[in-house]
Amino acid sequence: MRSGVVALASATLLLLAATPGAADEVPLPERMTDTGGGTQLITAEAPTAAATSGTVTWWDRQGGRWLKAGAAAARFGAKGLAEGGSRRQGTNTTPTGLYDLPYAFGIKAAPPGTKAPYRPVHRTSWWCQDDESASYNRWREPLPADCRATEAEHLITFDPQYAYALVIGFNYDQPVRGRGAGIFLHVNGKGATAGCVSVPRDAMRRILEWADPSRRPHIAIGTPGGATGITRHQPAPRAAAR
Repeated sequence: MRSGVVALASATLLLLAATPGAADEVPLPERMTDTGGGTQLITAEAPTAAATSGTVTWWDRQGGRWLKAGAAAARFGAKGLAEGGSRRQGTNTTPTGLYDLPYAFGIKAAPPGTKAPYRPVHRTSWWCQDDESASYNRWREPLPADCRATEAEHLITFDPQYAYALVIGFNYDQPVRGRGAGIFLHVNGKGATAGCVSVPRDAMRRILEWADPSRRPHIAIGTPGGATGITRHQPAPRAAAR
């Protein structure tokens, strides 16, 4: 897979020039300047940067066009969205940007047809979020001595959230201390998340059955028109007829 964050201007998701009415008729990936280079894409779109809910849509590129494969209601961080390059840990915000999806994991067995690498959660499975640990933003079994349990997630205790999940490659390849750790696409809990993106359980199963690493899937997180997310350019001048 590609490295965690695909280079974008200010880590935003830029759309190609279009009039507001016409843009709504064009699939979202076709209005983006970068979709990660693969032929599968998940878009996680909130209506505003302060919103805690929105829509996750997954897309396939076929015949030179992006076709919708599925969609579901989504939840975001309790404090909304924040620009991925400047986000701070512990702010309960979901980072905007375009990220790869390194692997899947879950308390439950992988859904039939799952192609992504899938790690089963054990009682010894932890995700270290201690920015003083050598294991910062990494899965570890068991919890290493230099990672405080109070600064880590004991994965098996997050049920239903981690029944099924995909790791989002935010701050993953070369972690920046204090920027954030443990950002996943996972099953809904009781409300907004601490920074992850969540969807209903059935939708998460369908995403895992759909995602194919050979097609280089990515997730794009943002808002339509906000400074921290999916942003429209001003309409371009009309070209002369040829």
